[in-house]
Amino acid sequence: MITPANHLVIFAKAPRMGRVKSRLACDVGLLAAWQFYRTNLQNTIFKFSSRPGHAVPWKTYLALTPDAETLPGFFPKIPIIKQGHGNLGKRMGHVMQEMPHGPVIIIGTDIPSISHLHISKAFKILGPSDSVIGPAFDGGYWLIGLKRSPRNQMNATHHIFKDVRWSSRHTLEDTLNNLKKRHMSTAMLEPLEDVDDEASYLRWKDAMRPKDAR
Repeated sequence: MITPANHLVIFAKAPRMGRVKSRLACDVGLLAAWQFYRTNLQNTIFKFSSRPGHAVPWKTYLALTPDAETLPGFFPKIPIIKQGHGNLGKRMGHVMQEMPHGPVIIIGTDIPSISHLHISKAFKILGPSDSVIGPAFDGGYWLIGLKRSPRNQMNATHHIFKDVRWSSRHTLEDTLNNLKKRHMSTAMLEPLEDVDDEASYLRWKDAMRPKDAR
């Protein structure tokens, strides 16, 4: 029996100054926000994709927007797929539906503390559970995954992201309500912090400093 492959999709915007981390930029400025985004995007790709001497037990893709964009040459090489059009929910639903057979997990690029353990645990949870979510402290979430079993994979993605109030304290609540309406079981991971304001940015900067310099 062939086991379906696990698919990890990193959702990202092309790392162009002034087009990423707009909320953070209001607090720390365009340059600092862009530098954070570029650094964490590069680290996320490097951490979760296979390369010589570093294999991961899932297939990793970068879903990049706008669709015609590419990454600068100094970024790690990774398969790039299109997000499609519409709001975040429509784009995530599109990717969930278009991926090859098997469980799919989507993560963003503003959660520096995501680890291999988190991803491995999320895929393991998608054995008994239809979906898995990693909540963020601001009411959103840093990870969402679907088992995409024959019972739910064809139609669920059109509904679980519908009418979600994105970038708000209601994002997680709305998504959970949609999953419940579809009678899909959901398991939760531990909450993590996304970097969206000055306070979280300063905590990230402090964590990046060498221990002997703190």
